[in-house]
Formats: sequence, C-alpha cells, structure tokens
Amino acid sequence: MTRLQREAVDALHRNAPAPPNPTLAEQRAGFAQALSRPLPGDVAAHETVLASRPALDLTPATATGRGRLLHFHGGGYVLGSPGTHAGVTAQLARRARLRATSLDYRLAPEHPFPAAVDDGLAAYRALLDGGVRPEELVLAGDSAGGGLVVATLVAARDAGLPQPAGAVVFSPWADLTLGGQSMRTKKDADPIFTRQAIQAFATPYLAGQDAAQPLASPVFADLRGLPPLLVQAGSNELLLDDAVRLAGRAAADEVAVTLRVWPQVPHVFQNHFGHLDEADEALDEAARFLSARVQAGYGAQADRCLDPEDPEEPSAGRP
Repeated sequence: MTRLQREAVDALHRNAPAPPNPTLAEQRAGFAQALSRPLPGDVAAHETVLASRPALDLTPATATGRGRLLHFHGGGYVLGSPGTHAGVTAQLARRARLRATSLDYRLAPEHPFPAAVDDGLAAYRALLDGGVRPEELVLAGDSAGGGLVVATLVAARDAGLPQPAGAVVFSPWADLTLGGQSMRTKKDADPIFTRQAIQAFATPYLAGQDAAQPLASPVFADLRGLPPLLVQAGSNELLLDDAVRLAGRAAADEVAVTLRVWPQVPHVFQNHFGHLDEADEALDEAARFLSARVQAGYGAQADRCLDPEDPEEPSAGRP
C-alpha cells in the first residue's frame, strides 16, 4: 500500500497544472489552493497578533495547557501564510498536545531579507516577554519556514535570549546558494522543483544580498548553543542535501540532532497526512519529539525549583 501511496503522491505533483508565466498573485492563490486542508474538528482556530504581525492560534482539545509551539510556514519566503499551512500545523499541534501559534511573517519581494528573520525573532521575543518559559517553548517549520526556524534560533542566541526546548524542521531550505549536490543528483527524482524554480524564490528574497549570509543560509551558521533539533526530509527532493548538511553542521557544533530521511517521498511530504503512511509516521515522530522536549523542560524547571541551592523561580523572559 505505501508504495502505491508514494506513486500517487509523485504523480499528483508531476501532473499538477502549471499556468505559463503566472503573476505573483496567481502563484500565491495557487499555492494556497494546493495546500488547503481542513482543520481537525477538535482544533480551535482564531486570528491573533504576535509582535505586531498577524498570526493564527491553533488550540487542540488535547492541549494540556502547558507548552507552546511557534510555527513558521513554508513557501520560499514568497508564498504562503498561516492559513495555507493550518491543516498540517493543526495536525502537529494536536499530536503533540500543544497550543500552536503560526506567524504571518513578511514575504518577499515586498519585504526581502532580513524581514522574515526580524519577524521570527520578534515573535520569539514576544512570547518570552509574554510569560512563555523558554523550556516550555518549541519551534517548527517546513521548507523556507524550516530555514527560518534555525535562523531565528541563531538570531535569538546572538541577541542573548534563552533558547527554547527544541525544534523540528521539515525539508528545511537552509542553503540559498543552492550549493547542495542533490540539486544535481535528485533532479529527476524531485517531482516538484527544478533548480530554476528554487532560484526564482531565492532571487526576490535576497534582493541582491549575499546568499551565504548565515541568517539567510543557516547551513553556514555557527550553530553552537542551539537546542536539540529533529530534521526530517524525503529522498526525492532537490533540497535533500540542505537537510543533511544542516544536521551535519549542527552535530559538528555539538548540538543534539536527529536526522530522518524517508525514502522515495518528496519535499515536505508531511503535507500528505491521511493519504501517505510516511507523512503520518513523520508527524507522529515530530510530535513525540516536541512533547518530550517540553516534558524535559518541565522536569528541569521542577528540579531547579526544588533545589535548595537555587530556590528561586526561573525567569520566563530575557536574562
């Protein structure tokens, strides 16, 4: 069954209609239509504002009331919104039993780099300032949103902010130089992207800036001090080496990192939950990771509160 599922997903992407020379508005509308999935009935959604940016709060009935997930959507820094990814974000939140907030960060070409990173950092800071403890906070994102998760963690560290409990990234776009070997070796296997299509996202986001800047391409960043990471990818994607090299860089910088590559599935295959067994397995794995990191944070917090040498309640915000 799973082989037939993989073949069906591959065919779905390869046969997707592609209008010639679409406008930006048409690209954004088509992206939203392609990704649209209904919310589970047990997840409540409401629009909110976080750090002066629109955001979407998703609260599953299974949420324990402790812990928070900050989510960044994909779309090449040009497309997408919390709404386009609400279905998969809700699936991850309900499986992890966490309230999620998905940020509507600014997009290119209207707002090129580093606008998205600035918004990500501001949202992270706002949650801490609002009383969310770093040990109760986890991050997740896919594709460009996955790269933005790592860039936000690096920016937060450099700003002197405490790190969260952990982060999950799905098929992260972590190298805007497009330097991974999989850009060549997976060109026939990838049913979604060509190198030219990926470059068409990088160009307006960078707006002439250096693609190798660490906050634009976190595969080149110093990742020391970041929290535990789970990196997931499919073997049938041009961005496979972004995931592999990001995990390798994290390991070299002494970050606890787990890399999982599912064979014969495409970029952000998690979007196919309910239709692809690997997608549901990956979401379950990601949810277990996030839940375990939050639970570990609770334990560490309780231990500090009980420590007679350090009886004071730990700070929730900036040090």
